[in-house]
Amino acid sequence: MDSDQAFLEHVVKALVDRPEDVKVDRVVDEMGVLLTLDVHPEDMGKIIGRSGNTAKAIRTLLRVVGMKNNARVNLKINEPEGGSRPATTEENTDSSEEEDDTNAISEATKSVDEAMEDLKI
Repeated sequence: MDSDQAFLEHVVKALVDRPEDVKVDRVVDEMGVLLTLDVHPEDMGKIIGRSGNTAKAIRTLLRVVGMKNNARVNLKINEPEGGSRPATTEENTDSSEEEDDTNAISEATKSVDEAMEDLKI
């Protein structure tokens, strides 16, 4: 098992109530490494986190692990069978949410840059 896949399994199994249902698939192509994560439906909230912060943190750490191995690592979290997302309507979306997304992306990028500096890569 590759280090990025082993890392993801270790972190996710530590977060969920049903570690036996954690499944990670790894595919390598010209775009880099794609890790696909499946967890029990009741554990999805623990993996996504409030406002997606846990998922963002896991993705950031995977990027750092990937950089150490000279690979671009991406994470796809599969929605469980029968899972449901809250319905969004155009009425509920406005430009302030888009600004929040942009700020979150720039903060995540800064975090990766800071992590790389700390690791002196």
